[in-house]
Parts: sequence; structure tokens; C-alpha cells
Amino acid sequence: MATTEPTTGHAPERTVLRGKPPFSVDDLLTFPDDGNRYELFDGSLLVSPSPTPMHQRALARLLRLLEDAAPPEFEPLPEVNLGIGPRDFFIPDLVVVPTEAVEETELMFAPDDILLAVELVSPTTRKRDRHMKRSAYAAAGIPFYWRIELAEGPCLYVHELADDEYKPAVKHEAGETARLVAPFEVGFDPAVLLRPRG
Repeated sequence: MATTEPTTGHAPERTVLRGKPPFSVDDLLTFPDDGNRYELFDGSLLVSPSPTPMHQRALARLLRLLEDAAPPEFEPLPEVNLGIGPRDFFIPDLVVVPTEAVEETELMFAPDDILLAVELVSPTTRKRDRHMKRSAYAAAGIPFYWRIELAEGPCLYVHELADDEYKPAVKHEAGETARLVAPFEVGFDPAVLLRPRG
């Protein structure tokens, strides 16, 4: 059995996980709800701690912006299950899906349901968000991938699918309004994602 030791200020607690590498999505669905985020990339286990308060603030701001801009046929959702194959499972920070897909999906979305996947980059997820998830989402055919680098002001990087790869990202810096047309029209300054309310 695999184990993981979440990093806290206390003595590490050992979480026992069923199965052994390479893990399957079926294995992952038996893991305990212990505050960690478990994902799979080709059967390899990716473990992330609970998000920081600033990450949660940025996610809440972005969700509100997209909800206000989305037409009725699209729905933005935070932290959904995305099953790509028997050994690939991700939990994007935010997605946009067709509204009808929300009503038809019980446990996890398929790649065909995802119009936009968004990841907010933190120090613990930097490599996987910039490279691994970008490649996995492109291979799965997800039309748009946004990467938000919180440490850069923040900055928004917009990736659009061309064939089976994303084009080079278009960068939108804090202090400028990113005017986006897909999956629907929305405009915002990335700086607002980290500003306090009021």
C-alpha cells in the first residue's frame, strides 16, 4: 500500500492508500478524504495540499467573473473531477462546461465536456501546471487552457488548442484588461483576482 505524509507543523500523519503504483482511477476513488488533492498522470500519483487562502481568493474572484459573463448555456465550476482515461484523473481549479453536461454528470466529467480548464499556479504545483497538465489537457482535446501565475502580479496565460497541441500562450499582465472571446466573451484585469473585497 502506498502512503503519503502531508506537510504540517505537527508530526507527520501517515495516510494509507489502497492499491499500488501504477494507480488506476478506480484505485483513486477509494482514497480517503484527508484534505489532500489526489490526481493521476499515467498512473503516477500527484498529491497537493489544501489550497492557500490567496489561492482561494483568486479562485473565488475568477469564478464570480466568469459566472457574471457566461451565457445560460455555459457554466463555470470549481474543482471538478475530470477523468481522461483509466490512469489519468485531474481536478482542475476551475472549468467551463455546457450547462446540460452539469445536469447529466454524476461523478466525473469527460474531456469532451470541458470547454475551458483553468489552473492557478502555486509553488507546489508549478511544474505540473506549466508542463504536465498543459500537455495532458491538450492531448485530451480541451479547447482552451488558462494558467494563472499568482506570483507574477498575477498574470493570465491563455492557451488555445491547434490540432493536438496548444499554441504559444498569450500573456495578459496585471494592470491591463484581458479581453477574451472564448469560450465566451469576458474581460478583466488579472490584478483583480488578488485584491481584497471592497
